[in-house]
Amino acid sequence: MAEELRGRTALVTGGARRIGRAVALALAEAGADVVVHYNRSEAEAREAVREIERLGRRAWAVPADLRHEQEVRTLFAEARRFAGPLQVLVNSASTFPPSTFAEFTREELIESVEVNAWAPLAAARCFVGQVEAGAIVNFLDTRVVGYDWGHVAYHAGKTLFELFTREMALRWAPRFRVNAVAPGLILPPEGEGPEYLERLKGGVPLERVGAARDVTDAVLFLLRASYLTGQVIWVDGGRHLLEAKRG
Repeated sequence: MAEELRGRTALVTGGARRIGRAVALALAEAGADVVVHYNRSEAEAREAVREIERLGRRAWAVPADLRHEQEVRTLFAEARRFAGPLQVLVNSASTFPPSTFAEFTREELIESVEVNAWAPLAAARCFVGQVEAGAIVNFLDTRVVGYDWGHVAYHAGKTLFELFTREMALRWAPRFRVNAVAPGLILPPEGEGPEYLERLKGGVPLERVGAARDVTDAVLFLLRASYLTGQVIWVDGGRHLLEAKRG
């Protein structure tokens, strides 16, 4: 049985930019009202709100630095004040700084765990505390099944979050469904152009780069599929099938 998104209210962390913005707009196109979380990207968040309103849905931009748990709690309090109870949470916000195994620092590891694992867990705890039932979609990474030697601290945070995702699905069932998407080559990192992805697509079984719409389609599917929980959709052209062999 498919769940209807029209008339529901969603919070998208990191919803001002990149894939998070695409998810926020896709939810609006599906009929949901959207709270767009941002940290520093206020102008982009307010533009996303205007785009959502042009689609005929309600939207609000709410700031928070997710590294601080009190700001996470304030984010949900403000979201509820503006929008009422939330039925959907999409944990999209993350950081992706480069770091190597030989040189990554304790501080880099702590920051990655704070932003990429602890913050979305804290957000999910707030979410399940303010409604009786709902759905969560977490953002992982195709490389959690292997290694990322150029982003070791990031990889550690996302791998921990993959564990948290499975635990959420078990602990919060049956009232809440918790699933994840794990994108691969979709958008280049900050400061890189399309050629960054073109250089890597030969290592993807489908031999091409994906698009934001591939990710948003997966998010919408997971939100609508009422008998799915604890699942990961690998939006990566099959790349995860090879990751475990690339130590």
